[in-house]
Amino acid sequence: MSISQAISPHLPYLRRFARSICGSQPAGDAYAVATLETILADPSAFDAAIEPRIALYKALFRVWSSVSFNTDEPLAAKGNGNLQVVGLERLAILTPRPRVAFLLSAVEGFSGAQIAAILDCPTPEAEALVTEASQELADQIAADVLIIEDEPMIAMDIETLVESLGHRVTEVARTRSEALAASDRHPPGLILADIQLADGSSGLEAVNEIIKTHNVPVIFITAYPERLLTGERPEPTFLITKPFRTEMVKAVISQALFFNQKPKLKTA
Repeated sequence: MSISQAISPHLPYLRRFARSICGSQPAGDAYAVATLETILADPSAFDAAIEPRIALYKALFRVWSSVSFNTDEPLAAKGNGNLQVVGLERLAILTPRPRVAFLLSAVEGFSGAQIAAILDCPTPEAEALVTEASQELADQIAADVLIIEDEPMIAMDIETLVESLGHRVTEVARTRSEALAASDRHPPGLILADIQLADGSSGLEAVNEIIKTHNVPVIFITAYPERLLTGERPEPTFLITKPFRTEMVKAVISQALFFNQKPKLKTA
């Protein structure tokens, strides 16, 4: 099997991961492209001795960690093409390696041993990084959450989970019109939205209307993430895949709120 054949099935999820750690679609997709270009230029960057998906994420992590997060210097100045990373100061708030380890575990479903292979460290260290990030991310500021979901049982599960994380659900909307009215009544601090709604309307359309007047992070929920991870058009930064896991929802909410916070000045 060629490297391209081994990589191809995993590309949508590589984009999802890259978008998560960068906090934006353009930056995440640029990192994914840079990873592929690195492998194309030097096939040894793809570790053929390990599982292809792990090797691909390992290559991405090496590209991502080649950038210093203690500077506002654009990535282009570091030889990575025309890349621009959103929120460099925010990334510096949270220790990068633990955050990456946590996302690899909670969002991508890697085991401790697989995370260790990606980060090139012993398994106990990888597991300790996940634990460290969990503690750091638990300090997120509570938010008012609007849920846009037409399936009652799923909406109830999301509401219970969101509230268990210390956030407050302001309303649950089932249609585009309900979502717009809810956002006007209670401006949300976070939106969790399904793609297809009960009346045939689109959660994407509802969100696009809401963000015209409200600067709010959005997480989309979908059973078909591959359709929104093509890298060919404007696409969501944050996705939760149905059926979702508790840890995945927790991780993605933390990331969305993390990138929406104003950078905090470090004191001596």
